[in-house]
Amino acid sequence: QVQLVESGGGLVQDGGSLRLSCAVSGSIFRINVMAWYRQAQGKERDLVARITTSGTTNYADSVKGRFTISRDDAKNTVYLQMNSLKPEDTAVYYCNADIARVMGPLYYNYWGQGTQVTVSS
Repeated sequence: QVQLVESGGGLVQDGGSLRLSCAVSGSIFRINVMAWYRQAQGKERDLVARITTSGTTNYADSVKGRFTISRDDAKNTVYLQMNSLKPEDTAVYYCNADIARVMGPLYYNYWGQGTQVTVSS
C-alpha cells in the first residue's frame, strides 16, 4: 500500500510564507513525476507545480516567481515553498505522484488527502 501524507498547511496573512511537505510511504520501487495541485472552493483542481526525476520544474503562471517545488528522493518527499502568499492562493493543496511499486514500466498515479492553506487579507 502506498500513502502520500501532506503537512505544513495552515492560516497565514497576505504576503506570508508556508512550506508544504508530502512524504510518500509504503511499498515503492521508484517515484517518477511529483506534483502539487490545488482546489479552491467551488472550483476545479488545478496544477500548481510539478518536478521530474531530473529536477525539471513547471509552474502555473499564477505562482511563478513566488512558489518553488523541490524533492528529496532519499526521503521520498516533495516540498512546496510558498512565498508572497495572496488570498487567491487559498485552497486545499494536494500532493500527486507517479509511482512504480515494482521494477518495470508501469507507474500508477497517487494522491494525498490534501492540506488546507488559507491566506487572510
